[in-house]
Amino acid sequence: MTSILLIDDDAKLTVLLRDYLVEEGFSVRIENDGACGVTEALSGIHAIVVLDVMMPQVNGLDVLRRIRKQSTLPVLMLTARGDDVDRITGLELGADDYVAKPCTPRELVARVRAILRRTQPSSEPDDAGDVLASGGLTMWPQQRRAEWLGEPLSLTSTEFSLLEVLLRYVGRPVSKQDLSAHALGRPHTRHDRSIDVHLSSVRRKLGALPDGRSLIQAVHRQGYQLLKE
Repeated sequence: MTSILLIDDDAKLTVLLRDYLVEEGFSVRIENDGACGVTEALSGIHAIVVLDVMMPQVNGLDVLRRIRKQSTLPVLMLTARGDDVDRITGLELGADDYVAKPCTPRELVARVRAILRRTQPSSEPDDAGDVLASGGLTMWPQQRRAEWLGEPLSLTSTEFSLLEVLLRYVGRPVSKQDLSAHALGRPHTRHDRSIDVHLSSVRRKLGALPDGRSLIQAVHRQGYQLLKE
């Protein structure tokens, strides 16, 4: 049974969400304290964390920082509706996606399932045809593993999915609509900056090419493109 860690100081809301998630076939652990939530998240027994940003003492962004220092465990943020600052900060810190509160349990479950679909590695070994490569970048999609210039590339689940889509279409622009649909599992909305923030992080991790350019290029009115080396 897939285990979800729910970190939120709102006791009534967490019980409501837990009951719904359990009905959907998940196992749920609740932590109402941020510090305890970090310890539980790093235990290695949970498949995903659902994390509220607004908590006393240790807030959600600090929890996320502490988790990301040691783990790439998927994290879905719960943010106040319209709070773009916390949302962008969370994405920059490595959150995989967000849901604006108040949200329905059905919406939360849909977003959790979308993240889990793209984060669960296959137990089957990769065939040669399942290895994607271009220049110094190599990816094993079934294993959720990537290398850049022969070195392991540490990516969050969303960063991996975005880079995988770009690698599959290397040398061609991919629209934000297609990136969001394939990598985030949801439609792209007009003012949503999630794609930009995630790809900015991937660019930092890849570094610059010898000529100073980034491997990932923004293409005006078309989206993003992975350069073909």
